[in-house]
Amino acid sequence: MTAPALDLLCIGNAIVDILAPVSQETLTALGSPLGSMTLIDAAQAAEIEAKITPEQVMGGGSAANTAVVAARLGARVGYLGKVAADEAGLGYARDLTAQNLLYPSVPVEGADRPTARCIILVTPDGQRTMHTYLGICTEFGPEDVDQQAVSSAAVTYMEGYLFDKDRAQAAFILAAETAHKAGRRVALTLSDTFCVARHHDAFRALVAGHIDILFANEAEICALYGTDDFDSASAQAGADASLVVLTRAEKGAVILSEGQRLVVPTEPVKVVDTTGAGDAFAAGFLAGLAKGHSLEACAKLGNQSAGAIITRMGARPAEDFALKA
Repeated sequence: MTAPALDLLCIGNAIVDILAPVSQETLTALGSPLGSMTLIDAAQAAEIEAKITPEQVMGGGSAANTAVVAARLGARVGYLGKVAADEAGLGYARDLTAQNLLYPSVPVEGADRPTARCIILVTPDGQRTMHTYLGICTEFGPEDVDQQAVSSAAVTYMEGYLFDKDRAQAAFILAAETAHKAGRRVALTLSDTFCVARHHDAFRALVAGHIDILFANEAEICALYGTDDFDSASAQAGADASLVVLTRAEKGAVILSEGQRLVVPTEPVKVVDTTGAGDAFAAGFLAGLAKGHSLEACAKLGNQSAGAIITRMGARPAEDFALKA
């Protein structure tokens, strides 16, 4: 087996994040509950964008956030996600490339729907109210799996948010089979209890048949195994995947590997914005794993990475982010 060219390849929903400060009056006029996340269509996205002045536009999406943090930690990282060849999509590609990521996905010319975007409206009290248009990113299918990139990555990490349409599920299986054929490992984050509930049986089959490294929080792992008992759910997960990484907020992380159970506490920090905390934790853990660190050290790096994210606004590291794997 040849040495991997990439430490990590992430696959997920490619979403442009548009952050804009707004007044409470503007938010009220839009009819959006403070702090909510609402799915919108293309027309609604255009209407909202016409009423705001963006302060920051950047590439986003859960797996993309993980990819960026892992790269900032010193890992060699690639990303696959579907965008249109519109202004937002081309900007997305430029942003990821500027973050030192390999981005072999080609923006789609003449797409019948635009690049996905999450319009994040920030009121003076710091609350973030999100409006998400999923656009073309949910059309990711087997033809979008760059099998050469998958084969070259030590770990291929897939985002549960993308695991919705049948074609995306087929893409996940193709990526997993390609990785295993090349002697590589496959990781999955469950992303959200809504995702798990919507495709419960398919997620169970994916985890049991294709996943080596499973990331989830307490609610997600309990939803996957249909129980309110965390210990029972974690034990079942440990039987399905060879490495299970479970986050429990202030309770720290639980790591299950080869019959062993490791609990790694977290250090308290002043929370400003929890957006992207799980993404950053996975990035730290996987970057540490790429460097050959112990599982405890990987979890500590994950906690530190998440801590660096939640003490500021946004899901990306600050310019002075100084952690290294």
